[in-house]
Amino acid sequence: MSWWREAWLIARKDLTIELRSRVTINQVAPLGLLILVVFAFAFDQNAQLLALGSPGLFWVGVLFSGILTVQRAFTTEGSDGLTDALRLSGIGPASIYLGKTLAVAVQLLALEVVLLAGIIVLFDGSVEDWPLLGVSALVGTGAFAAAGCIYGALSLGLRVRETLLPLLLMPVVAPLLLAGSRAFEHALGVGDEPGWSWVGLSGVMFVVYLALGTLSASPLLEDG
Repeated sequence: MSWWREAWLIARKDLTIELRSRVTINQVAPLGLLILVVFAFAFDQNAQLLALGSPGLFWVGVLFSGILTVQRAFTTEGSDGLTDALRLSGIGPASIYLGKTLAVAVQLLALEVVLLAGIIVLFDGSVEDWPLLGVSALVGTGAFAAAGCIYGALSLGLRVRETLLPLLLMPVVAPLLLAGSRAFEHALGVGDEPGWSWVGLSGVMFVVYLALGTLSASPLLEDG
């Protein structure tokens, strides 16, 4: 069986679990919206400040929602010993990593649709460059998922993984969140910097994270 087919099987399994459990819909998505609502109330008297900060707040919502999504992608199997079963099934570690990255990215993209709707409704925002918005969200989300799954696998065998994962992941994805925010500023019409250059930076980080995760999948999963 080819590696891409194995990766698709892992991704389909994870997405099926989420569709049946509805954890993403019932818990993670409301958290992202709650972050936007809190800031909307906090800066209710300053609509201009809300508009200027909306790109950054969008990616803050992605950050916290993404951490929960990555944790669930690995702890669901780790707690029941199913990770060992996956390794014994003959599926390659790189395929497991790529499949989980794809599943996390798909879930985050669905969440980002909800967050974007929240930005438009709560902050009175408007999209001025849809291609830039879509490409930057796609590339940035892929990079976040690739980096998140590296550290998700790294923290799999640790007893304090719930608190350690955010500490490990946040410094790594900080440049990615900055690039995404800058691209969104231009796409939402609140910034003058060229957005596509930031998309290029996100693309470089995506390739680096994905390559590192693929190459290090075997020792990470074995240690986990």
